Amino acid sequence: MAAALAAGEVSSFELTQAHLDRINAVDSQVRAFLRTFPDQALDQARAADQARAAGQPLGPLAGVPIAVKDLVVVKDQITTCGSRMLENWRPGFDATVVTKVRQAHMPILGKTNLDEFAMGSSTEFSAFGPTHNPWDLDRIPGGSGGGSAAAVAAYEAPLAIGSDTGGSIRGPSALTGTVGAKPTYGGVSRYGAVALASSLDQIGPVGRGVLDAAMLHQIIGGHDPLDQTSLNEPVPPVVEYAKRGLAGDLGNLRVGVVRQLSGEGYQQGVMDRFTEALDALRGLGVSIEEIDCPSFDYAFAAYYLIMPAEASSNLAKFDAMRLGLRVEPSQGPVTVESVMSATRAAGFGPEVKRRVILGTYALSTGHYEEHYGSAQKVRTLIQRDYAKAWDKVDVLLGPTTPTTAYKLGEKMDDLLAMYLSDIATLPSNLAGVPGISLPGGLAEDGLPVGIQVTAPVSADALMYQVAGALQATLETKWGGPFLDQAPELEAS
Repeated sequence: MAAALAAGEVSSFELTQAHLDRINAVDSQVRAFLRTFPDQALDQARAADQARAAGQPLGPLAGVPIAVKDLVVVKDQITTCGSRMLENWRPGFDATVVTKVRQAHMPILGKTNLDEFAMGSSTEFSAFGPTHNPWDLDRIPGGSGGGSAAAVAAYEAPLAIGSDTGGSIRGPSALTGTVGAKPTYGGVSRYGAVALASSLDQIGPVGRGVLDAAMLHQIIGGHDPLDQTSLNEPVPPVVEYAKRGLAGDLGNLRVGVVRQLSGEGYQQGVMDRFTEALDALRGLGVSIEEIDCPSFDYAFAAYYLIMPAEASSNLAKFDAMRLGLRVEPSQGPVTVESVMSATRAAGFGPEVKRRVILGTYALSTGHYEEHYGSAQKVRTLIQRDYAKAWDKVDVLLGPTTPTTAYKLGEKMDDLLAMYLSDIATLPSNLAGVPGISLPGGLAEDGLPVGIQVTAPVSADALMYQVAGALQATLETKWGGPFLDQAPELEAS
């Protein structure tokens, strides 16, 4: 697409209009978007075309349209975070990643759906209704970034920006047959992204291929003085290394398989595709070694103490006084406390309330050290497990999710089973290491399986190299890009 733009075979205006037409044709079924900005997007596309015609130096993705998860702010455009609490909130500034996308001359198509405040694994907890998986409209697309992944899988957008707190980019990518990456913590600015859990959140790219994701990563990455957690180091050469991988250049790479991230709870078809991925890498001369990470068994429990604790603190600002919805009580005196209570009762959905209560309890006097303190100790042990693994191997490989996409509503009465769908992705958020999910093929139920590559902190380029090599090998077997196997959506 970028090459066609550079060669003058298509204009950004035509490309953007084609994606807006596609959204109009299929999004009533997929519901990937909460809203689109057609006029603004077409204006940005015209500007990109004019800049190209004037001979201005342009970036590699100039003119390529993009979608943005609706917890990343875009100036003067409603940002809801999938919540009634922010239903009509219009921020007065752009997130840093949005500023970089604008500078790269990429038209913004609109904002994509998500679980409310990114709390969920299925995009069923959006206050504005669920997103549907383009591979099977009766199934979930994963969460919390199901909208961004579904938009890319349904050919409504070639690229999207997501956020990943415990797997919210990689999980949806696995279930929709797309590529999604969580960069090293601090590698992409979080300024302008509404925080869920500040020590875990990371902004990242979603694309149809490894090189697509790498090119967007290179644009949005880098140090940002507005984000105190931003790494003060150059963006890794992710595009260069993705191209090396796609060309089959892996050198004498060593790949590890974590013993704790397989076995009970993993669908047979998922494990079959994972075994094939390992065989594909062996065929490229890569050595495979099993790695023991015993603390990973406690990652799930640690995550579900740290994440709600930080979320309860971050969401305290939605108090009806400073930001968002304001509801006065229908009965009794109007006091600060009663307005705050009425507003939160009306504005927050059940999953947000559940996690705020859990997080508040974990941080309460008498329980802080027992729960939150213990979880932070486990986090340190997980980081040590990763450090020991990097002494033996260069990257880790595993299934991104234990199963393929389940049916909408299927796990609403068994939330523990729903939460466990992130079991393979959340250790990397606790450790701050980068991870990427790419398609591994179809399981026995005909649905996509994701393969995850994780790498040491700041080794994002190596992660893209391995992912690129695996994608190239598997596409040779499939006879083309994975999304070519997706069923066609009927235009409405």
